[in-house]
Amino acid sequence: MAGSDLEKLMIKADKLTKLSLTRWSADWKSATQLYEQAANGFRLTKNYDKAKEAFEKASKGQEMLSSPWDAAKHMESAAALAKELGKFSEVADFYRRASELYTVCGRSQPASDALAKGARALEDAVPDEAIQLYTDACSILEEDGKEQMAFDLYRDATSVYIKLEKYTDAATFLLRLGLAADKCKATNSKCKAYLSSIIVYLYAHDFKEAEKCYNDCSQVDGFLRSDQGRCASKLLSAYSEGDIEEIKRLAQSSAVSNLDHVIIRLARKLPTGEVSALKSDGVGEQEEALDENDLT
Repeated sequence: MAGSDLEKLMIKADKLTKLSLTRWSADWKSATQLYEQAANGFRLTKNYDKAKEAFEKASKGQEMLSSPWDAAKHMESAAALAKELGKFSEVADFYRRASELYTVCGRSQPASDALAKGARALEDAVPDEAIQLYTDACSILEEDGKEQMAFDLYRDATSVYIKLEKYTDAATFLLRLGLAADKCKATNSKCKAYLSSIIVYLYAHDFKEAEKCYNDCSQVDGFLRSDQGRCASKLLSAYSEGDIEEIKRLAQSSAVSNLDHVIIRLARKLPTGEVSALKSDGVGEQEEALDENDLT
């Protein structure tokens, strides 16, 4: 169908939604069918701007017809076209709207998926917005008791944080994954998340936070006895002793090799800072503690 004919469909559909002296009620059913026809036609002819507009209007039409599921589908189509056009603020808005419509249907999984699609579309162009979308996508599943369905989303958000060099945020999100895995009794995923978090802190050369993280995770059932827990313990000991070769050896261990690629890459670069200073600091603290107890 020619572009001019598609334009005529849009004009006709618009007229059907407007009230006049001769039309006392909007004919949303007929208008929506025309918008859908125009949207598909514009998309086929690669007129993405017009296709996006038509899908937006088709979505509105399905809402007016009390069909939130179809409205959400059209909104996702509009979002995908907005990405093609580089209209990134619209990408976020449209995927959020699609998510809301799926929520109206009582469907948490598609609602979360819509936000995740938006996040993936924005990772390179607007990474901060992508992280927020990933976070909201996780929250939807958490609220519905479907934490296990969110595992990949936690990992995706972590990867974006690491790209942005926001290591504390990355470690925090990994701990959130660990908590979700604990609720699901997914012990292996939980232990991997905890070891990953410790590695991120070490990569950021924050030994004290890594140690605190290890102590906190050690309170959770199963971590200390796991391969990941033992690896974390040995890593921290190697740091405390200033043993660079041991740190490098542990970074090549099977416990680390079975983590996500983004974490493996960080681990293989350890140690990132001056390790011998940690050893001397530890000795100094020990001597100071002895002095305080010296009553002679």
